[in-house]
Amino acid sequence: MKTIEKNTDFGILILRVLVAGLLIFHGIGNLLNGYTFIKGMMIQSGLPEFIGYGAFFGEIVAPLLIIIGYKERLASLFVALTMLIAILTTHVNEIFALNQFGGWAIELQALYLFGAIAIFFTGGGKYVLSNK
Repeated sequence: MKTIEKNTDFGILILRVLVAGLLIFHGIGNLLNGYTFIKGMMIQSGLPEFIGYGAFFGEIVAPLLIIIGYKERLASLFVALTMLIAILTTHVNEIFALNQFGGWAIELQALYLFGAIAIFFTGGGKYVLSNK
């Protein structure tokens, strides 16, 4: 039986497309709603409303850069920062909580946060637009 050859670069590509692709869909939902909820959470947290528009870059622009592999490490850092702000402003009470199905209440936000951190540390692999 032939074993499957290790292909780290292809695995990183799958990670990039998965994390960034799912986040783009989340960002499109926020875009269609005009960031009303996010701006409200910024005000409620004592932050200026305009910071809510940073979600556009963290949920749409940066994930697009990650998928195409252009400045993916910098973009993944911005995604991680966006998710950290989202967790600390919107989901702070859910960090140590379970959802109605018994799963971690912020598992989706954690996937985006730690996926972005993984991309930051691994880089984009060889399947990137900005490959030197």
